[in-house]
Formats: sequence, structure tokens, C-alpha cells
Amino acid sequence: MKRVYLLFVFLIPLMGFSQMKHITLDEAIHLAQKKSPEYQALLNTTQARYWRFRNYKASFLPELALNLSPRYANSLTRITNDEGQDIFVDQNQSIIDAQLGLTQQVPYTGGIFSINSQLQRIDRFGDISGTSYSVVPFSINYSQNSLFYNQFRWDKKIEPLLYEESKRDFIEQMEDISMTTCNRYFSLLKAQMQLEIAERNLKNQDTLLQIAKGRFRIGNIAENELLQMELRHLNSQNRVTQFTIELKRASQNLARYLVLENENIELEIPEELEQFEISVDKAMEEAQNNRKAVIEYRRRRIQAERDLAEAKGNNRLRLSVNANFGLNGQSDEYSTLFQDYSQQQNVSLNLGIPLFDWGVSKSRRKMAEADLDLEETNIKRDQQEFEQEIFLHTLNWSNQRNFLETSDKAQEIALKRYDISQKRYVLGKVDITNLNLAQEERDKAVLDYLNSLESFWTDYYLLRRLTLFDFLKDQKIKVEDLVFD
Repeated sequence: MKRVYLLFVFLIPLMGFSQMKHITLDEAIHLAQKKSPEYQALLNTTQARYWRFRNYKASFLPELALNLSPRYANSLTRITNDEGQDIFVDQNQSIIDAQLGLTQQVPYTGGIFSINSQLQRIDRFGDISGTSYSVVPFSINYSQNSLFYNQFRWDKKIEPLLYEESKRDFIEQMEDISMTTCNRYFSLLKAQMQLEIAERNLKNQDTLLQIAKGRFRIGNIAENELLQMELRHLNSQNRVTQFTIELKRASQNLARYLVLENENIELEIPEELEQFEISVDKAMEEAQNNRKAVIEYRRRRIQAERDLAEAKGNNRLRLSVNANFGLNGQSDEYSTLFQDYSQQQNVSLNLGIPLFDWGVSKSRRKMAEADLDLEETNIKRDQQEFEQEIFLHTLNWSNQRNFLETSDKAQEIALKRYDISQKRYVLGKVDITNLNLAQEERDKAVLDYLNSLESFWTDYYLLRRLTLFDFLKDQKIKVEDLVFD
């Protein structure tokens, strides 16, 4: 409470008599995590990832579709007759084709299984008019493009990891919003402090300048000291103007980030957090359990393995299969269409054997193998950097309180020294140089404490972001479930 009292003497309202909006750091972060442009962009990105995963899950469910294809033609058409000759015939007819199909992907084999029913009606016009029908009550079909590479099996491994990454990434970016808010909050807090210091210094300079002029008239000080005092007075006026503009800029930055209509914001100096200890092992354990990077490493490795499997599957013997079994029938009368059926069976096999390709197949496979080795190396490097970042920041956090306490003590001493120096200057016991030095040290100590307090809070939110763990509550950081349906 002592340090808050010492700083409070500098933080008086700076916006005249206009309405002020009072905001604490926690309130600012809460607003940013609900209204900031970064949150809205994050929400849109998360929604797209959610629907991508929903689309992936739905792709393995049966799909029932009805297709209608009405056509009409009245033109000369080239056909091949029974004697193998091409002739032109006048065609004037309409065709209505209706097909009902149930399709299902088969993830274990990589093929597509379907059951279909089809009905066709042909109406002929002109000299030879009439109607005929064709029906396929049911047909069973199975097709597979490759017997050596199964895309569905790899998707089943990768897509759930991508979705889990997106959920963890949402939490991490929410913590990024907290850090950004913290930085903008302290930028405004320091701007308010600097302007208040500049205004207070200008007021003091006015008083000291009048004292200096009186002493100069009676010959107690030299003209050089008077000129030095006048120069500092002018510089103080410039600093008030400079920090007034800086305050306006910082106020707008925070207000726009929090989507506030009022830019006149009054901030509260955050106090220190409760004392808590963090071990490197604990921080590392939580980071390994919670961060998206751990899922990302696994997903990147699987994707590289998939690319290698695809290169191997497509560069050797290529084999695809299509099979169909069902019934069909045709009639000129719709009433007799369903009385007699004949079987239909089709099996086709496509075999491709590369004989000589100048090493293209081998080079593709070797490139995929090299990419897999490179990805393994990159993952190991990223894992080392990941662990090093956690280790170093945990150690840095353990020293933040010491830095803050040191800055607080330095601020207290500098404030006291300036107060004594100012009184001694009025009494004529110290010169202007010592007074100016005491003022500069006081201003620097106050801002250094604010910088230390900013580092303390920024490092706290960075620690949360690196581990996705709330060490104050001793629990994982969670956010409320988002509903996009």
C-alpha cells in the first residue's frame, strides 16, 4: 500500500471536468477478451476451424442424394449404325433421368461404397413418336482409386489433431490478448504519470524561477545560474506539450482496443500478486500437457509420414478397381416396367506398371524421405527451443519480485531526496545543479518503478500463456465453450 500511496500523489485527474471512465487492469483484460478486434478475428478463425472439423466428421456418414436431369434435344445427331457406318439422324426427344443414391466412404480401405436406384423416361416426337422407360431398382457399387494409398486413414489421424490444436490455440491467443491489453494499459498509465510529472515540474520551475530572479537582483547568484533556470523552465513547457500528445495517443489506443466510446480513462495502479512459487518441473509439465505446440509436433510428423506414404503408393504399381452389381429393366409401358428384370454386373480393373521413367518415381520417393527427415530435425529443434523458453522464463519470473522491490525502494529514496533538496535550495544551502539532479533521479525512479511493475504483470501473463496454467488458482486455464450451431 505504501508504494501505491507514493505514486498516487502524481496521478490526479488529467482530463479536466469531462466524464472519466475508471478501469482496473482486470476489467480492461475482461473487456478486451470480449470486444477487441483481435478477439473478433480469433472468433472467426475458430469458427472456421470448428466447421472444418464438423465437415470432416460428416464426410464419414452416409449421404443420401436425389439427382434429376431433364433434357430435350431437337437436332441432327451423328450415330454409328449396325454396319459400322457413321450417319446423321434427326433426333427430337426429351429424356428425364432420376437417380437416388446412398453413398458411404469406407475409411479402412479408402474406397467409396454406394447403393443406387435409377429411373429413365424417353419421349420421342415427330413421325416416330412414343415413350419408353428404363429402371434400375438397385445397384451396388464400389470404387477405389488406389490400393496402395488410403487418404481416409491419414485424415483420421490428422484432422482430430488439427481440431485439438485449434482449441488450444484459442486459449493461447486469449492469453495473447491479455498481454496486449497489459502493455496498452501500462502505456497509458505511464503517459499519465509522465504528464503529471511534467506539469508538477513546470509548476515547481515557475516557483524556483521567481526565487532565482530575486536572488539574481540582489547578487546572490550568477547570471549563468539564472539562465540555466530559465532554460529548464522552457524545457518543462515543451515536455508538458509532448506528454499531452503522448497521453492522447495512449488513451486512443487503449479505448479503441477495448471498443470504448469515451477516451477519458482513469487507471488504477495494479498491486502485486499473492506470493507463489513455481518450479521449472511444474511449469514444464503443465506446458507439455496444455500447449498446442505438443499436438503440433505430433501432427507435423504424421503429415510428413503421410506425404511419404503417398509418394510410395503412387510411384510403384498403380492399381484401381470399380465393381457394380444390380438389376435393370426396360419397357414401353410404365405398368409393365417392374415385372421383368435382368442382371447387370460390371467389374473394371486399372493397372499401371511404370517400366522406365528416368528416375522420376525414385526421386519423388527420396524427396519425401528427405522431407520427413528434415521435419524430424525441425521438430527436435522446436522442442528444444520450447523447453528452453519455459525454463528461462520460469527462472526470470522468480526474480521479478526482487526487481520490483528494488525499484520500489529506489523510488522511495528518490522522492525523499528530492523533497529534502528542494527545501535546502529554497534556503540557499544547495545549488541548482544538485536540485536538478535530484529531480531527474526522482522522475526516473518513479518511471522505473512503473516499468518494473509492467514487467511483473507482463511476465505473469506470459507465464500463463507459456503453460496455459493458472498458478494462483492451481488449475488449467479454460474458456467457456463456444457454440457455432
